[in-house]
Amino acid sequence: MPDFYPPQLSPLLVWATQRLSPLIAQHRYKMRLEVQPSCLQKLQALQPHRLLLLSNHPTHYDWIALFLLSAYWRQPFHYLAAYERFGGATGWLLQHLGAYSVRRGQGDRHSMMKTLDILSQPRCRLVMFPEGGFSFQNDTVMPFRVGAVQLALQAMQRQVKQGKSVEDLEDLYAVPVALKYRYIGNMTPAIERALAQLEQALWVFPSSADWYERLLVLGDQVLLSFERDYGLPIAETVQRSRNDRIQQVKNHILSYCEQSLQIPPNLHDPLRERVYRIQRELEAQTENLPPRTQEAIARAAAQLLNFNAIYDGYVAANPTPERFLDTLIRLERAVFGIDQPVPKGDRTVILRLGDPINLKLYLDRYAQDRMITVNTLTETIRSAVQHSLDQL
Repeated sequence: MPDFYPPQLSPLLVWATQRLSPLIAQHRYKMRLEVQPSCLQKLQALQPHRLLLLSNHPTHYDWIALFLLSAYWRQPFHYLAAYERFGGATGWLLQHLGAYSVRRGQGDRHSMMKTLDILSQPRCRLVMFPEGGFSFQNDTVMPFRVGAVQLALQAMQRQVKQGKSVEDLEDLYAVPVALKYRYIGNMTPAIERALAQLEQALWVFPSSADWYERLLVLGDQVLLSFERDYGLPIAETVQRSRNDRIQQVKNHILSYCEQSLQIPPNLHDPLRERVYRIQRELEAQTENLPPRTQEAIARAAAQLLNFNAIYDGYVAANPTPERFLDTLIRLERAVFGIDQPVPKGDRTVILRLGDPINLKLYLDRYAQDRMITVNTLTETIRSAVQHSLDQL
């Protein structure tokens, strides 16, 4: 396996795939893109400039939504994608559509250098998902990693060091992109079917016809199974709130994985970063660990990522079909071991663009205080994406 899969963008293949993409997306992935004319006008105004499109990442299919946007605009994009997506025919296609790999949780030098190179190109159109992984929640934006903004500023700073004045630099705009999925049609049969299948698998006998009550019972059953599997004191934990129990289970599973691999815990890191470190160390220690231990740690890491963004009250706050199915699909992934459950129905993916930020205007601030500048810009972009989702 190569360490890095570079982009091998083929203009002819991109052109042909862009024209077929609406049909492919609708028939294979049950999705179609909705873009307001004002968003296309915003992109058109940015046509002469370098663009870094930063999107939320609620599903496995978000890159397809951004590819559909490239088809609307008739422009080729580059895409930064997880290393695991490459290899085989799918990987070959991704590379030739403009995607390249990154090993998450590592200092992937090959990927960083390629990103700096793309950001320095006059016609840069680069898509990144700065949450660093899937949230699996249609209305939630997790914290953004700072790498996207940092690399963009580094790319411009490198150009200055090579002799360009700041005034002569091409503008580089960070564009907040919000993706929100909405099911088309009546989703009652899909929700009923998912509830019934999970109840049967978990030996749960519903005492109410209310969807939310049934969902709570299923969630409690899955939570209780985690607590039992990892030896938590049931009599004590069931007295706590669900959010406290969820957090306790996450902390306990993290500790189990890190202790098994002898990784010093960094309690200040987000859960996702700690999980990526676990996965990286698991790969490095494969020859020294029994197969059952490897399997247990890999499964635990996958469950941590699956439930990273979950919290009690997500559905109750706004009981839409999308929020019900967000949670049911997450439970299906945990109970049935399905990595990518098929979509439950036809969907519209609504795409909204926030106000673009010209990162060139922040080069002076970046030179004075890199950390504050990068963190402030990253949070501004994340907040813009969340605001767009809330408006939808």
